[in-house]
Amino acid sequence: MDQYPTLIKISEDIYQLVVRYPFGMYEMNSYLFRGENGFTIVDTGSEAKESIDIWEKTISSGITVEKLVLTHAHPDHCGLARWFQDHHGVPVFISSLGYRELQRRRDHRRVNWLHHFLKSHDCPEISQNLGNSEAAAYEFEPDGIFENQQSIKLGNDRYETLWTPGHSYDHFCFYNQNQQVMLTGDHVLAGLSPIVALWSEDDVNPIKDNFASLEKLKAYPAKLALPGHGVLINNLNDRIDEMIGSHKYRLQQILHFVENEEKTAWQICQDIYGSLSKTKFFAPLMATIARLIYLEKSGEVHSLLRSGKWYYKSPQ
Repeated sequence: MDQYPTLIKISEDIYQLVVRYPFGMYEMNSYLFRGENGFTIVDTGSEAKESIDIWEKTISSGITVEKLVLTHAHPDHCGLARWFQDHHGVPVFISSLGYRELQRRRDHRRVNWLHHFLKSHDCPEISQNLGNSEAAAYEFEPDGIFENQQSIKLGNDRYETLWTPGHSYDHFCFYNQNQQVMLTGDHVLAGLSPIVALWSEDDVNPIKDNFASLEKLKAYPAKLALPGHGVLINNLNDRIDEMIGSHKYRLQQILHFVENEEKTAWQICQDIYGSLSKTKFFAPLMATIARLIYLEKSGEVHSLLRSGKWYYKSPQ
């Protein structure tokens, strides 16, 4: 019987824990790196009781946790940072950009901005709880900060920190050259493309950032990629090319839909994805808006603000 029954062994010193929670993707991959002073954990899952129960069972199997490192400040990845600090005395490390994002998401003015932003893109119904439902995930102070292209120790091995904006502006991947292992977080997933969206008024062109970040990773030889959701990736560069192709396909779709008629982002979103429920519209709409911003900044569509709503159309 395995010493750690909740963990999936990936290599001699790397383990995976699938952490479940009742929203969004419903589960994420946490990775544990064994070292002389205990395990380094990368990402936590949400602050939901379901996630806590999984971690309690894991920790009670006898593991010692040295520290927690976070790829980015989204609630399904950082949601239990405060819990690890308070209940298990585990120090938490996040990038300086991630820390700035934590502070931003604690600001209630961001919720007002998000509601106004969605209304200006023709979103028909917005829950008053949107943007507040995971607020507790951001209520912690990190014990340490890292920057881009630094060396960070995960277990006994050194990994390079790689800033990869796109899915979120503060997103980081981690790369070990000796083993050719890349932790991709939510930047590269198998089987689906992570949402790339404008999360705040400071985001300028996340699709452009995402393309650059994907190309950046191709310069790092990787025998194995460890994604934040779904199955492990053995052919990282092939998967990156697939994701770039998928984004470009969606961009071409949008250009087709606005070729002869001006439309809002909500109308285009429905053209692409069909009728969307009140609980499933957010990610497709935010992705559509980000693609329209990219096309506008590249001169392929024009925008017009009329009666408080943005309309998009191909230039004449």
